[in-house]
Parts: sequence; C-alpha cells; structure tokens
Amino acid sequence: MRIPLLADLKQIQDLDKAISLFHDYQQTEFKHDYPTYSCLIYKLAKSRDFKGVEILLGYLKTYYIRCQEKVFIGLIQHYGKARLVDKAIELFLNMGSFNCTLSVQSFNALLNVLVENGCFDDANEMLRNCSKMGIWFNAVSFNIIFKMWLEKGDWEIARRVFDEMLEREVEPTVVTYNCQIGFLCKKGDVEGAKNLFQDMFRKGKKPNAVSYALLMEGLSSLGKYKEAKKLMFDMEYQGCKLKIVNYGVLMTDLLKRGDIGETNSLLVEMKKRHIKLDVVIYNMLINYFYKEGKTAEAYRMLVDMQITGCNPNAATYRRVVDGICKTGEFEEGLKVLNAMLISGHFPLVKTVRCMILGLLDKRKIEDACFVLEEMEKRKKLFDFESWEAIVKDACSNSIVVYRLVDELVF
Repeated sequence: MRIPLLADLKQIQDLDKAISLFHDYQQTEFKHDYPTYSCLIYKLAKSRDFKGVEILLGYLKTYYIRCQEKVFIGLIQHYGKARLVDKAIELFLNMGSFNCTLSVQSFNALLNVLVENGCFDDANEMLRNCSKMGIWFNAVSFNIIFKMWLEKGDWEIARRVFDEMLEREVEPTVVTYNCQIGFLCKKGDVEGAKNLFQDMFRKGKKPNAVSYALLMEGLSSLGKYKEAKKLMFDMEYQGCKLKIVNYGVLMTDLLKRGDIGETNSLLVEMKKRHIKLDVVIYNMLINYFYKEGKTAEAYRMLVDMQITGCNPNAATYRRVVDGICKTGEFEEGLKVLNAMLISGHFPLVKTVRCMILGLLDKRKIEDACFVLEEMEKRKKLFDFESWEAIVKDACSNSIVVYRLVDELVF
C-alpha cells in the first residue's frame, strides 16, 4: 500500500492535491513513514510553503519517525534559497530531536547557506563550535571557508586556509583551485591564475572545463581573445572534453564587441562538434539581435531553440517580449506572450504596460483587454502612473474607456 502512495505523491504536480492525498491516508489507519513524509516535505519546501513544512516536522516528532539526514540537508538548502537563515540554523541545531545524527554533510550545507547569504559572523561562530559537535572538516568544508574569505576579498586569509588544508592532509579538490583561479582572474591577475593552473598539473589535479573557462574569461577580459580560444583547444590535447561553458565565454566576449562574423563561425564550429546551444547562449544571442534592431533574427533564435529541444526560460521570453515592444511589433509580441503564458511565465509589469499601450495605439482593444485579464488572473498590479498612462491613451475611443473602467472596477 505504501509504494503506490509514494509513487502518487511523487507524480502529483498540484501541491494542494498532494497535501490532500497525504491527509486522506492519515484519516485512515495508514501510518505514514519517512519516505512519504520526506517526499511531501520536499514538495512543500520547493514551493516555499514553509508553514506546511513546520506542520510536517511537528508530525515527525509526535510520531517518533526516524529520519535520514538527507531530508534536513535539503530543507537547510531551501531555507537558504529563501533567505530564511535563522530557520536553517534552528533546524540544524534541532536535528537531534528528530532521531537524526549530525554529520559533516549537514554542517557543510548550513555553512554554505551562511556564506551564500553573507552571514560571515554566523559562519565563523559555526566554525569555532564544530569540534564541540564532533564534526571534523573535509575538503568541502575547506572549500566553503575558502569561498567565504575570497568573497570578502581577503586573499591572504584565504591562502592561510589553503595552507591549513594541506597541513591537515586534506586533499585540495579541483573546486579549491577553481575558487582561486576565478578570484585572481576577476582581480586582473591572470598571470597568478596561470601559475595556479600549472600548479594543478604538478599536484596531479586535472583541470576541468570550468577551470579552463575561468582562465579563458580572465584572458578575454584583458582583450586576449585569440589566447583564450587557443586555451580552449589545448583542453582537448590535455584530455579535457570541451563543454558549452567554454564556448559561452568566447560567445560573451564576441557579442560584447559586436563581432557577429566570428560569432557565426563559432556557431558553425559548435554544430560540427555536436555541441548543442543551451538557454544561456540562446538568451545572449536573442539579446544581441534585439539591441541591434534585428527582430527577425532574434525571433528565429527563439524558434530554433524550441526546434532543437531547448526550452525557453522566463529570461528568454522577457527578452523577446521586451525586444518586440521596443520595435513596435505588438501583434507579434502578443503571440510570444501567449506562448509565455502557456509555459507558466509572465513579463515584467513595465513590459506589459508598454504592450497594452502599443495595442491600444493600433486599436487592438480586445487584445489589450486580454492582456489586462491575464494580469488580473496572476495578481499582477499596475501602479497609478501606469493606469493613468493607459487611460489617457484610451480616451480617444469611448468603447476602450468603458472596457478599461470595467477592468479597474471589477
């Protein structure tokens, strides 16, 4: 009986239905166990329904359900994404009351949340108390501490952390080196980054695609595109497979400089190597074409990405709708808006205002009202200034005014 319930919970997309199913079983003599609790907790946390999470955590305590650390690590991470740092700390400190033992994995999860949210004092406090909790650092712990000092811009302390890592005979990972390479490149010290890159080889650590991408980015920032491209092809000689992230670095530099000829050559090269464009590169290309006023090319990119199986994200649609509004092709923009709505996304309110004004100027009253209705469904609100602009624009047509008044009142 438990397996079908768990399968149904995983499959149900509607959160309310999932909660209802969980409670329906609870009303019977069925006893939920850790898998069903953890499944629903993940769904609630992902939807940021933390009140629901708290209720389920209460059930776990009440019914003495023995829990795995994994569910708490996931929750700590979700609290971090929602910037509920105090909740993440509280959960970590109370894990013992859920029949779950703390380990370095949950400690690292919390430490990372603190660093990601800029809570460096809290992070240092956790570091000072870790031995009392019986927790000993591993490579991931050191990488997070390392990242903290680099984000604070303190290279000297970061290097001392690296030295301590070596003293404790904790093996540095590729991530350890990548943090340093990225930091030095951002500071313009590409030579220092190159030295670290070579040190990786000497220490028997093979750089990955991200290592190369970081160094390529540093070279590109100094105007050394050719050297960055050469480094990318040195990757293959070193046995490191080319990834989309490496092409992305070159593409960013080319589009920034407006070198569309070399960009097209790069796209042809990627096609030959069977490297598919990802949503990030498509978004860069769409953004470039709209900036250049090349609406047809931008729209072609949107179509092309869908044909190749790359799903547009909210940023893609927003770039397209913004671009169409700027070029005044509002009827075309409405088609894209429909596709955007089907995908569960919605434009920025300022873009919607621009689209409504454009449709009204073209006397597309029904279309303008449709956009307003969609705003209402999604509880997106205009400010007074936006409504004033729309009503003023509509005043030349009494039918439009009546329709807009209906939208405002009802």
